[in-house]
Amino acid sequence: MDAIGDETGGAEGAYDPRRQFAEECRSARELHPQGPLNQTQLAKLASTSKSTISRLETCVGLIPPGLPARLDQVFSTDGLFKRLHEEITAQTFPVHSRRRIELEPKAVSISAWSPTVVPGLLQTAPYARALLREGDPRASDDEVATLVRARMARQEVLKGNSPPDFSVVICESVLRRNVGGPDVMREQLSALLTHGSRRTTVLQVMPLSAETHGLMDGSMSILTTADDPPVIYTEGIRSGTIIEDPSTVRLLARSYDVLTASALSRDASASLIRKLMEAS
Repeated sequence: MDAIGDETGGAEGAYDPRRQFAEECRSARELHPQGPLNQTQLAKLASTSKSTISRLETCVGLIPPGLPARLDQVFSTDGLFKRLHEEITAQTFPVHSRRRIELEPKAVSISAWSPTVVPGLLQTAPYARALLREGDPRASDDEVATLVRARMARQEVLKGNSPPDFSVVICESVLRRNVGGPDVMREQLSALLTHGSRRTTVLQVMPLSAETHGLMDGSMSILTTADDPPVIYTEGIRSGTIIEDPSTVRLLARSYDVLTASALSRDASASLIRKLMEAS
């Protein structure tokens, strides 16, 4: 589920996209066709600060989400830095969910069913922090903060000029569960209303009064890219699976269609969220 935290590791000397990003930036800066750029000059061209470029080239801290695209523009690198950043972001997440994280930025449509928590793409930072802290009580504050920033960066896929069509069904129990306290939940419910008002998003609530349906066993996402058939990602506690078998994908996609037909309409869902927010 989206409450699961980080899982990292790897042999010494293995390919590291973060280190590759730093090396590519330093190389492109030094070999710029109009002459070598110092960090201050690059920072000005990329609308950032010299300290950010310095941290980037020494692999310190997270990369600001909008910076890779600006570096690609400055260096005419045809999406190189954007692709490396997607790899870096994917590595921040558990191994079992990295394929989904890699597919999300490429998706033209994403459909999600979430029976337990607000989906990661829609979580506020305080809500995510509460989930991650509870999911790993031994994690340091810095570790939790890093995971929260990575989750927020993942949400960039819904904010660009051409975001994917996003359909999401959330169980009513998720909206009623008090994650992080009343203030955190009010902010999260307000964020859901904002997300649901976007033209590219359809947000529905599955009421507690709904009858049995085919997706009661767990969460599911359907990811469709422009060049490949849709795949389905299902997730449990510290486990996840990508399903590519066409017959299984069709079956589960059909179950999702039935789910959306059984859920509240967009307007009724927004009304319920607003009512719960005002009552909290």
